[in-house]
Parts: sequence; C-alpha cells; structure tokens
Amino acid sequence: MTRRLVVVGSGIAGLYAALLASEAPASEVVLLAKGALEESNTFYAQGGVSAVLAPGEAAPGDSVAAHIADTLAAGAGLNNPEAVRILCTEAVRDIAGLRRFGVDFDVRADGGPALGLEAAHSAARILHAGGDATGARIARALGAAVFHRAVQGRLRVETGAFVTELLTEGGNPATGATPAAVTGVAYLAGGEPKRLDADAVLLATGGAGRLFARTSNPSVATADGLALAWRAGAAVRDLEFFQFHPTTLAAAEVPGGPPALLISEAVRGEGAVLLDAAGYRFMPDYHPDAELAPRDVVSRSIALHLAAAGLPADSPVYLDARGIEASRGTGFLARRFPSITAATRAAGYDWTAEPLPVSPAAHYWMGGVATDLHGRTSVPGLYAAGEVARTGVQGANRLASNSLLEGLVFGRRAVEDFLGAEGSWNTAAPRAVSAASGLPLTHASAALSRDITDEGTSAAAPEGVVKSGPIPGSFCRDALGRLMTAHAGVLRNGGQLAEAEATLAAWAGVVRPEIVADGSLDQSEHEDRNLLLAARLLVEAARARTGSVGAHFRADADTASRDGAAVVPAMLAAPARSTPAAPTYGHRHAAVSRPKQRISS
Repeated sequence: MTRRLVVVGSGIAGLYAALLASEAPASEVVLLAKGALEESNTFYAQGGVSAVLAPGEAAPGDSVAAHIADTLAAGAGLNNPEAVRILCTEAVRDIAGLRRFGVDFDVRADGGPALGLEAAHSAARILHAGGDATGARIARALGAAVFHRAVQGRLRVETGAFVTELLTEGGNPATGATPAAVTGVAYLAGGEPKRLDADAVLLATGGAGRLFARTSNPSVATADGLALAWRAGAAVRDLEFFQFHPTTLAAAEVPGGPPALLISEAVRGEGAVLLDAAGYRFMPDYHPDAELAPRDVVSRSIALHLAAAGLPADSPVYLDARGIEASRGTGFLARRFPSITAATRAAGYDWTAEPLPVSPAAHYWMGGVATDLHGRTSVPGLYAAGEVARTGVQGANRLASNSLLEGLVFGRRAVEDFLGAEGSWNTAAPRAVSAASGLPLTHASAALSRDITDEGTSAAAPEGVVKSGPIPGSFCRDALGRLMTAHAGVLRNGGQLAEAEATLAAWAGVVRPEIVADGSLDQSEHEDRNLLLAARLLVEAARARTGSVGAHFRADADTASRDGAAVVPAMLAAPARSTPAAPTYGHRHAAVSRPKQRISS
C-alpha cells in the first residue's frame, strides 16, 4: 500500500528527507516549499558540515568521542547525550549521502578532504564546498536532485506553497489530554487555498530569525513550523535558547530586507581577531579561547564590552583579518572565502586592508518542536527535523557547523521511521505545561506560580547597557524585532522580559493575530500570527529560566542554572578597565591605527 509523506520546507533536512523517501517504491512524497526551492537558511550557511571522517581522512588525533565531547561542552550539558552520540557516529553515513546526491566537498592538493577548524571544536573537522559557499552548494545540488526526481515522477514539488494549518483528527489539542493525529495540511498556493491529505507530515521549516531586528536568516524564517506544531498540540522545548552569531557585517537595518551578511566562524578559525573602536583586542579578557570561544560567549562578550565602554548596544566592533592575508599570502582570503570577499567588496570594504565592522545577529534557535531520536513529535503523524526540531543535540548552545549535520542525520532517521512505522507511534515527549498566561512553557521549565506583574514592568537595561532606541507602541514586524532584540536578545533580565511579555500580550489583544481566519489568503497575516506566537513562547520560557546557561544569559542572575540546579556561571562580568590597553594581536601582525567607524548602506 502506498503511503504519502508531505515534507514542509526546502532546507537541507527537507530536501534530503524528500530524496530518501522518494527512493522507496511504496511511498508518495510531496515537497512543499514556502518560496523558491533554494530560499532557506541552508542556502546562506557558510561554515560547513562537521564530521569525523574515516581513518586516513580525519584530522590527526580527532575522533568521534572528541566530536561528542565538543558538542556536549558547547551545549552546556543540556544536550540529550544519546542524540549527540547518534549525530556524531552517523555523520559519516550522511556525508556519503550528500556526495551521492552531487555535493562535492573541497579537497587539498593531495586529494584529501580540506578540513577547517571552527570555534569550540578541538580539531579540524569541518567540510566545506566552494570555500564559504557550502550551504549554497548543498542547496543547489539537493535541489537539482529533487527536480530530477520530480521530472521522473518519483516525487512532487510545489514552490510558493505556504502551509497555514496541520489537519488533525481525534484528540483534544486544547487540553492536551489525547493528542490528535495529523492527517494532512492546508496551504496557500497561487493565492488559492488548498488541502492535502497525508499519512504523515515532516516539518522541516527552519528557524525564526525574523523575530529579531538583525538576523542572518532570510525572509522566510518566520517560525511557521513551530507555530503549526504548537497549534496541533505538539510539545515544545528549550525555546529560551536562541543563538546570536557574533560576526555579521554591521549595516543599516532594512525590515523585511535581505539577511545580515554573516562572516563565517571559519574566518576566526583561520586567525581573524576582534577589535574594539580603539583597536584593542578584547576577547582574551573574556575567555581563554578568545575569538574561538563558543558563539554565545563571543556575542555576549561583545555586548558586555560595549556596555563597559558606555556605548549603545548596537554599536559595531571590528573583525580584523589582515593578519591572515599577511601570513598566508596575498589572495588567500579571496581564495578561501570567495563569497565573503565579493559581498564585503560590494558593500564598500576591502577586508585585506581594513577591519570589518561587525555586530551579533539572530542566527539559530536551539529550541523547537520536541522530538524523539526518530524525529517523532508528541503528535501522531507529525515529524520534525532540522532547526524547527528540538532533538536534544544542541542543548543550550549549538556547536558551529552541527546544524547542517543535524538536519541530515535526523531528517534521514525520520524517513526511516516513516518507511518502517506502518502507522505505529510512540509519544515522543511530555505534554507542554501551561503558564499563567495560558501559553505552554518549554518542557525544561516548570509552570509559573506568579503573574507577569510580579517582577513589575520596568525595563531597566542590564547595568551599563545603553538602549538603542524606543520600541514602537503598536504591532508591526519592525516593532516586534526591536522589542525582541532589546528585551530578549543577547543580554536579558527579569524586568525587560516582563515588559516584553506584557507588550506582546497587549499586541495580541489588539491585533489578535492568533485568530486570523484559517481561510485568510494573506500570507503575511499568517506569518504575523506565527511570529507573535513564537515571540510569546520564547519570552515565557526565558522568564521561567531565572539563571544563566548557554545562549540564555540573565544579567540579573547570580548563578547559572542547569534544569534548576546551580552550576558555575558560564560568563564572567566585563573586566574593569579605565583606559584601553595597547592593541595586541593573536598573530603578531603589525599594529594598526584605529579602525574607521563606517557602516555600509
């Protein structure tokens, strides 16, 4: 009997899963892409795919055990150890899968894989394709394979298909007593409403960077999958953990515009350093690994350093890659990072001759729809893979270049489960509990026993932080981004989160995006609905976790927290310095004059 799998999303998890499922003769696969097939976070990924390859290909001394240890350390121990073990041990299998579908990874002169080093990895284990164009190369190769299969009639593809609802039968999603089973999707295509029945639905919709004012995510990243799953009764988890990439090109914000240009982790892996406006290299003051500390540490250190200097929170710091060019030879940056070189040149910068102004930007959501090790959510018939899922791999903070790998491994495992399940289903995660507001918290948090007014509604910034500007009083996406960046961004505290929660609730009461008619043909209305719901869930979770851990930093907390237990704080306070020290450089290249404080347009 033929069984239909509907895959929603066209990033690495969705494309790879659709291809694998289409190889089974008894399956019918339909892939629904919100925009063009290539429009996803995957396409913009520069860093690469982490994997410990077979002996002879892996870096000397590297091991799967080391990859596991690095992943657990970056996640602050809040990872699911078994999920991490699966990710790291099965990586080589799915690297082979990518190669089978036409992805060619970069090689050294001797023909061996060219492995890169990135932050918080203990060895070089990052595979790249086209230098810093890894995501684009993967998206194009998998997309071409998908279209080839579609021409052969082995799967069906619809682009411009925006899913508005998961169709369900039975159960009571409102109470969570017995989850309904997902039986298909309702979606918009060509301005018309459509419905599609399915034996199972795989959500691979990516993240929600458009919650924030600055993001590396494209315009399609509007929390659609999370919102769809939550409304169908699925459990969510770890939503307080949102990663901000520390180095995106500082440029004028354009609401709804193109994503912030990400300057890959690999640039710091090659030796680039971060300077403040006085030319001082500050990261060694904050972490022994300096620029190669985990992303949450680097982003937080930037924020704390700006606060210590009395500068606005959105001020840039400077990424200096000139030492790389000096030590590796003229033209190295252009060869190793062709996409970044071209993009920065187009923005008016020559990074071989001057530092680049950079700022943190919303990049990746560690939390998401709770799944088991086979991608199953708590709702029968519903799978999730990739960034939309919370598999337990990432914990409180994602290790660089583990995201593409997670989409591959758990997208494949979801397909394997679908092909072998024949309708069986085990509940993947506990039901999400409800808070005082009526919204469910993350599974990792306890139910709230106080109202949001208990901490007041004052929005005092963390000590020393200079606010970037007022928050508009009425709902729009620009207002949402400013609110979330100021009150639920890199640095958080109880007062700011309380005000954010109250503001979001007020917007929901006026705009009421949560009751947009399911039959609405306005895609932007549905996206607003999804973004506002996701924002409320994130803020609720951030308020519930009163300590700091991983990417969740509470400036009003004395200790870090790990599921309620006190642990060693993950980050020290900004060091006190009355005057900037003399510039220092990790690679001892020549001292430089103060970087130009220029922002590209």
